[in-house]
Amino acid sequence: MNGKPKVAIVYGGKSAEYEVSLQTAFSVINAIDKEKYEVLPVHITNKGRWVEGHVIAGALEYKEQLLLDENPTAVSANEWLTPSNINASKHKPDIVFPLLHGPNGEDGTVQGLFELLDIAYVGSGVAGSAVAMDKVLAKDIFRAHGIPQAAYLAFTKYEWTEQREHILAELEGLIGYPCFVKPANLGSSIGISKSHDRKGFMGSVELAFQFDQKVVVEEALEAREIEIGVIGNDELELSTIGEIQSGSDFYDYESKYQDGETNLIIPAMVEEETLAQLQTLAKKAYKALNCSGLSRVDCFVRTSDHKVFVNEVNTMPGFTLFSMFPLLWKHTGVEYRQLIDRLIRLGIERHQKRSQIRYRID
Repeated sequence: MNGKPKVAIVYGGKSAEYEVSLQTAFSVINAIDKEKYEVLPVHITNKGRWVEGHVIAGALEYKEQLLLDENPTAVSANEWLTPSNINASKHKPDIVFPLLHGPNGEDGTVQGLFELLDIAYVGSGVAGSAVAMDKVLAKDIFRAHGIPQAAYLAFTKYEWTEQREHILAELEGLIGYPCFVKPANLGSSIGISKSHDRKGFMGSVELAFQFDQKVVVEEALEAREIEIGVIGNDELELSTIGEIQSGSDFYDYESKYQDGETNLIIPAMVEEETLAQLQTLAKKAYKALNCSGLSRVDCFVRTSDHKVFVNEVNTMPGFTLFSMFPLLWKHTGVEYRQLIDRLIRLGIERHQKRSQIRYRID
């Protein structure tokens, strides 16, 4: 690296979580140490067009400045994605920080692109990103590793059309009501709803299928929602734990980003034995899904007996200044700017180790 490392901040994307990504990018770009890094914004529009902006040396005033496609001086980044051009010093970043949420960003797709282009990036690799994004695959892996979780049922849109009565019978025999219905490949609680009876369930399924071709149904546990942050590649560090107390029926999209009625309790108060369970299962889930860099592990602590269940692992959690993941680390003693710096270093470290792999037999 000559001079300051160039960090490409990639954000936006063809995803229902596009707006969340813009919020995250605004926070990260304003917080990153520009004395240490050269910051290059790369906006993926909600139509999938890649647009590279100019190096950002100061603070942004409002997130709309990130809409580079509306900036007449912005450079189209279609050429940025070709191996011949991206390897030119003008374009190639030393590392990419993909602040993308949901499909086409958090699911292994762009991670695979960066692997092909031999560029370091922050976060989990192709496999870890893909399986963590697919709630059904993740749950199947948790089951294989003996990680406790709520009872679940999954089916595709085709199966729902062809085998509806069979699915309803299986649901009502295995899980019952109330239950949660979720798109298999989406975050930020988009498309998720809680069903209390068969009629409500039918509507919930139709809602979920608007966002994905596969749906997962989960048992609605009477439980506290506890989250814990994990960072690291081989050696893992855990944050303090936090609890979500939502004023709505569950922690939905509006609760996370709009209504202001959700309380984030940090640190969450649990017994030592429960804390030990949370820490053990967080590491176990992280490793089972082959995560690296960072993740937020979301758990349930059942009210009746304090048993811990893993809900899901988010490989690119909400990352604004006021999101749970950075707040957990702030309480642990790692400030936002420091956290960004550590994640960049972890991404570079992972890429350096991968570069030592042999791809030919002499």
